[in-house]
Amino acid sequence: MKTDRDLNYRLYIQRNYGFTRSPFERELNVYRMVRAGDTEAVKANFERIRKNFFDGKGRLSDDPVRNIMYHFVTSVAMVARFCVEGGLGHDTAYTLSDIYIQRADKLSDVEQIIDLFLEMQLDFAERMKALKKDNVISIHVRKCIDYIYENLHEELTLKLLSEQVGLNPSYLSKLFSKETGMSIKSFIIKARITTAENLLASSEFSCLDISLALGFSSQSAFISVFRKVNGITPKKYREIHYLKVLDEKESRKKVQK
Repeated sequence: MKTDRDLNYRLYIQRNYGFTRSPFERELNVYRMVRAGDTEAVKANFERIRKNFFDGKGRLSDDPVRNIMYHFVTSVAMVARFCVEGGLGHDTAYTLSDIYIQRADKLSDVEQIIDLFLEMQLDFAERMKALKKDNVISIHVRKCIDYIYENLHEELTLKLLSEQVGLNPSYLSKLFSKETGMSIKSFIIKARITTAENLLASSEFSCLDISLALGFSSQSAFISVFRKVNGITPKKYREIHYLKVLDEKESRKKVQK
């Protein structure tokens, strides 16, 4: 492949300088906090990483402002997709994404763009929180759903979920099915596959990374479930939708001009 030489060189340099990327799960947790509408967790997380914001982040450009801008665009795109998955309107999420990218594009100071990260995350999180308040689902089922989305990497069982919300397993199972129209097991599968679809379409994380981060026992198990739900493999899904996402971004840029 044409990139192998450059890739091997970069990996060599990173090893020699002791550079370690942030764990994949940590990045996912940020998106989950926003999707869950947990504004306090978003603030606390940002405060924790603010002083060493670039730790674990790759260098996308030699120009500092362009580098942080690329990171911002990637982040806001992922936040928007996670919030759409959580119930935020498609047009609202992507228009909001465009607004923040345009605002970042007008900035020429790294610190200002870093500050915009927090403003963007809180804006989306507050909208998700408001969305949940308007939802007629009971508090117990809501807590169950939140726990599922925040812990997709864990082994999620009816017993564990019932303990988390303080209900009898049998009662929670019936209540969940009544209010969501599907069983807890089906909901967990849907949540994992939908999240996987977003990651395949909007990121370059490998299928192995995605399968491990979403709690599948193995990459082959992930591929099997994904194919059963979508009729195609994760690799084929990425080939189709990753290019589609790039085309959508390019179209929005042309409209903005």
